[in-house]
Amino acid sequence: MIFSLYIINKAGGLIYQKNFSEGLKKLTANEYLVLAGTFHSVHAITSKISPVRNVTSSGLEVLEADTFKLYCYQTLTGTKFLIIADSNHPNIDLVLRRTYDVYSDFVMKNPFYTPEMPIRSELFDMNLAKLIKQVGG
Repeated sequence: MIFSLYIINKAGGLIYQKNFSEGLKKLTANEYLVLAGTFHSVHAITSKISPVRNVTSSGLEVLEADTFKLYCYQTLTGTKFLIIADSNHPNIDLVLRRTYDVYSDFVMKNPFYTPEMPIRSELFDMNLAKLIKQVGG
């Protein structure tokens, strides 16, 4: 089961957040912003502390807890897609990439969208919901 999705811009600002599970505790808008900024900072630090010399690290990709896993996919432009899912959900990498495809098709190709700004698109919301339903969200 996929619990929620966060999209963070290259500066660490939260531009999209959606919960897919009704049992999740609602956070305040400020708490969501703090969560995004904190993850962005931790991701930046982990990309610098790779134990392998002369290798560029991609940063934090999976954070595992007792009841969930947080997965991160960073695009070449620095936008981060975070999915919080059940620990045993299969094919999260595919879900992240397909989420990026939906984002590309319905946000980035929208002539009225300003990059790096909050996402407000009904088409994106509808197609994202359809994707999550297909993959068992």
